[in-house]
Formats: sequence, C-alpha cells, structure tokens
Amino acid sequence: MIDPYDTGRSTLLQKPGVRAQGPRTAGASRGRDPAFDAAILGNSHAQLLSPERLKALTGLSFVQLTVPATGPREQLVMLDWFMRHHPGAKAVVIGADDRWCTGDPSLPTAKPFPFWLYSRDPLEYARGLLRYGVLEELAPRLRYLLSARAPRARADGYWDYEPLYEAQGFDRDPALRAQLERRLTTRYILEDTARFPAAERLRAAAGGLSPQTALVVLFPPTYVQLLPEPGSPGDHADRACKAALAEAAASGGNGAVVDWRRERPEIGNAAWFFDQTHYRRPIAELVEGDIARALADLGRKRGG
Repeated sequence: MIDPYDTGRSTLLQKPGVRAQGPRTAGASRGRDPAFDAAILGNSHAQLLSPERLKALTGLSFVQLTVPATGPREQLVMLDWFMRHHPGAKAVVIGADDRWCTGDPSLPTAKPFPFWLYSRDPLEYARGLLRYGVLEELAPRLRYLLSARAPRARADGYWDYEPLYEAQGFDRDPALRAQLERRLTTRYILEDTARFPAAERLRAAAGGLSPQTALVVLFPPTYVQLLPEPGSPGDHADRACKAALAEAAASGGNGAVVDWRRERPEIGNAAWFFDQTHYRRPIAELVEGDIARALADLGRKRGG
C-alpha cells in the first residue's frame, strides 16, 4: 500500500518522486514520470550526459535512467519500464559499451539488480517486496510522503560523477594518471563471437517501439589507449559487435548510431578523461552534440 519506490502500483498514498537513493530503485519513479518524453539508458559510461544540456539542444525532456555497473539485460528492462509508461516517447539513447558485446546469451550481471521492481508480473513484484531492504525503506518513504519539507531526489536523475573522481585524485595523482596511459594486453571487447545476444534482444525491443520513438545507440568514448590495434582480433570483434548493434537499432525504422569508440583526436586528450572509460564534461558535451544531430537527422528522414 505504501509503494516504497513510487512504482504507481498503489494509489493509496501518492506524492511525486522519491527520497534520495540509488538509481537502481529510483529509476522506477523517474521512469514513469510524465514530465519526460526521452530517456538515457546505460551505465556510468553514459552517466555524464546531461538531460538539461540535451534539452537545450533538442527540445526534448530527457530523464537519466543510467545505473552504474549494469549491462544490456538490466538496461533493456529499464527501457521496457520507460516505454510502458511513455508509449509515445520521442527518443531513447542507449549507451552500449563492451558489455553489449558478450557472446553469453544469459547476458550476465555484474552486480545485483532489482528486476522484480520493474517486472510486468504483479506476483513477481509482490514477492520482491518480501525482503529486509524493502522493510527498511518503509519508514523513510512514509516520512517523505507525510512531510512537506522532505527533500526529493533529483527528478531527471542526473548525477555528475566528476566531483567524486576528483576527490579520489584521478585528475592529479601521478599513479592514477599513469594508469590512464597503460596499453593493456587484454582487449576491451573480449569476445570475437559470431552472435551477439544483446543485439538480438535490442532488435526485439526496437521492433516494439512506436514509429515516432527515435532510438540512438551510443558507443561511449574510451581513452585512445583502450582502442584495439587495427586489424587485430579485438578490432574485428569490435567492428562485428558494432555492426550487429547498428543493424538492430535500424531494424525498427527509426534508429541511428553515434560512435565514439573509434579513433578521433578528442579521445587522445588525457585531460578529458579520469580513467580509460570515464570521460569528463568536455567529451560529454561533444557526445551530446552528436546525439542531437543524430536525432535531427532522424527527424528529417521521418519528415521526408
């Protein structure tokens, strides 16, 4: 009855939003908020993309639904949740990093994720509520519901990780800066596989989108040292994965790709990266510009 994560499944006590909490649970409230008509999904490799800056570029109201340490399985569940509550959404951006290139059809998860919270099955949701962590959330939820002054978690979900990385010295510690320049012997894209199960599931999801919903697949930036050597097995695997995901995005008739996982001058600027996969605001703003142009191109194609 209390609906501790504001899923909308109970109408007994209603108040927009949730108290400050992690994005794994806060996404249930944000993903159904009618104030938004576009979403950003992914993990920390898409986290720095700003809903406010994207709105200024596109006119669309974006919500950040990225969840750190997640992969395609969790992100496609979040996509389903958002689209169930926004069937006429204008745009979805998915940050597809190396985890989207696995050959494992189970799409393994790296960290626990509350799949029950976003489930289509009400019984699965009800069973999911029967856990200690939910009991701990009941009192804070009631305080939030009953207090006019209780602080609300940021509605658009944006969380700037730059202060956290700076506090840990990633922008100045010599040892950490040296790690940025290491040329790893292991490849970023680890599996040279004939099939990419995440691309197959993305194809199914794209086919279920409204014709007016633009789908942009972003290959997030990595520092230049993480790119595979041209012609290497890693390069072959990377290209095959990108092709599979690009084809899946386009299969719905309103998809595009923004590729920042490739050679370009900006990804060689060490000052614009904390580590080899987490970039800083100058890169984020360039990526946002490319997303806006991709959406504009898709709009022109639909108009034509």
